Amino acid sequence: MGERRVIHAITPGDHFSPRTGSAVPTVVHLLADAAVRAGDARHGVILDRTTMSPRYEGVDLIEYDRAPGVTRSGQYLDAAVGRLGLQRPRVGRWFAPLADAVRGLPAADVLAHNAPILPRLLRGSGHRVSIYAHNQLFRTYGRREADRIVGEAAAVICVSEALADETRGLLPRAQRSKVAVVENPVDTFRFTPPEPRTADLRPVRVLYVGRMIPSKGPAVLARAAQAFGPDEAEFVFVGSHEFDPNAPATAYEREVRELARASRATATFLPFADRDALPALYRDADVLVVPSVWAEPSGLILGEGMASGLPIVASRTGGIPSVVGDVAVLVPPNDPDALAAALRDLIADPAERIRRSEAGLRRARQRDPEWAWTQLRALLDRL
Repeated sequence: MGERRVIHAITPGDHFSPRTGSAVPTVVHLLADAAVRAGDARHGVILDRTTMSPRYEGVDLIEYDRAPGVTRSGQYLDAAVGRLGLQRPRVGRWFAPLADAVRGLPAADVLAHNAPILPRLLRGSGHRVSIYAHNQLFRTYGRREADRIVGEAAAVICVSEALADETRGLLPRAQRSKVAVVENPVDTFRFTPPEPRTADLRPVRVLYVGRMIPSKGPAVLARAAQAFGPDEAEFVFVGSHEFDPNAPATAYEREVRELARASRATATFLPFADRDALPALYRDADVLVVPSVWAEPSGLILGEGMASGLPIVASRTGGIPSVVGDVAVLVPPNDPDALAAALRDLIADPAERIRRSEAGLRRARQRDPEWAWTQLRALLDRL
């Protein structure tokens, strides 16, 4: 892949550890590992030295001391400055130590994960900088600012076609050709299906994994659970407000629990589980539900569920359909009745659950880390 090394720039404060469920470090880890298996050079990761340990192995870590973060009021002020076509000063100061850590390195392909300011900060450094968008980054950008930001980037890499389409719509016409898609890898090493279970009499176990926040939709599943009796299904909710199993429950989490308790079916709530604990939780389940109410750009949990052999019911929104194809049952977002009906159909049809499980396994194996790295490497070679 040419002579340029790949360096991942992770947002200050974000982690690079299996102890967190955050998408960015997980994707970086999977891509970097796949590169090594393919015989390509080890990737570098620029990382705030105060972040969580242990770190993923298999990369060259370049650490720096981060600057103070940007307050909410500072973000609003920066956005106002940006709309005048100027550089956002506060976020610039926040990213300056990261840019300084990169600037002196040999010329590389720098992937700025959720960091649209980095191409400008590294201007003239010899690095080729691409913006790697895991979420929509340009909603607060006017066309003039977006033109300047993207004009200095080699590419804008989006994790789904849905996110890419939305991004193109927010950019000036002259910059839209820089938008490309590299879909997220599925961790087919960590997540695998269980050994065949002997028949048991327990109800079908329905699993939710994710942060306990409104956009992820756990309340929608809790309301859907009210349609089931104790012999039909049991519901397991895994997650906390943040990536911390000891975090106190928020008012929203308490609301979700109250909604679930109104069901006659059993509902169990477990706190955030790190990546080492997740595979066993998937293997103990029978159906995975991803009830997002926002336009989820991709959703790593979908791939993990498919790789674990779980049939999936998910919201038809954002990049979810492109991840699951025709494998999952898709329902309208924020519609507990439609979700309950889809679950009832799956619960009543074990053969359909097996069919979707097998189809999901095939799709997961087609979207493994090697597949994703091949996409990314080909894109970087074209730049």
